[in-house]
Amino acid sequence: MVTLIFVIPIYLAVSGAFKTQEQILTEPLALPSPFTLDNIVGALQRPDHLIQSGLLNSILVTVATLVLIIPLASATSFWISEQRPVIRGVLLAAFALGLMVPPQVVLQPIVSLLQSIGLANSYPGLILSNVGGGYLSFAVFLYVGFLRTVPREVVEAARVDGAGELRIWWTIVMPLVRPATATVGIFLGLWVWNDFLNPLIILGPLQGQTITTGIYQSVGTISTDYAQLFGVMFLAAIIPVVGYLVTQREFIHGLMSGASKG
Repeated sequence: MVTLIFVIPIYLAVSGAFKTQEQILTEPLALPSPFTLDNIVGALQRPDHLIQSGLLNSILVTVATLVLIIPLASATSFWISEQRPVIRGVLLAAFALGLMVPPQVVLQPIVSLLQSIGLANSYPGLILSNVGGGYLSFAVFLYVGFLRTVPREVVEAARVDGAGELRIWWTIVMPLVRPATATVGIFLGLWVWNDFLNPLIILGPLQGQTITTGIYQSVGTISTDYAQLFGVMFLAAIIPVVGYLVTQREFIHGLMSGASKG
């Protein structure tokens, strides 16, 4: 029953993407009959190019955020894991603050800080706020947990052979924590992709839009074309689903590895 509660909204959104407006209003739970692609075509042919620009902007922000966070978090986690237990505990406690403070609380100070450095209402400012927020803390905690499973003998053997810390991190540690990287990429990718408040406030209405803010702007104030809205939502969900299917093997391996290590 609990699963059904979560599945019904997904079913309504997916089935509604292939129904007419009349059928959505009169028979919301029925299967599409007749099956139509007009909603998808209409969403792609919008004069404001909401889908094309929104998807492109979301891809840009998500990929840039992950490209910055993954190496930064993994390198930081490797350095933390090499510290003494007391220092490691203090550093992890500091990163824990990034998970404890709700992002809505610090949004206004972040906007003020971006304005002071000239990055307000810009995509670099949005990406920078993502990298410096709780996403980094989550990635660090996940990487530190996986690094505890890396055999110390492997790292020490590389040091004996004369490898530097940077080379050890890149050529030895990163391949060993590949499941963690897939897990970080999927979780953070979904969070950044689905983020609504940060793009809405940081970018502003005149500086472009991600797909989530585009969906919000496509909702009419007086009447709503639910058929086209469901079509927009369906197109917005395709890329995250494809990304998960591509990386699901490493993701599942990462979850099982973390479970087996207790």
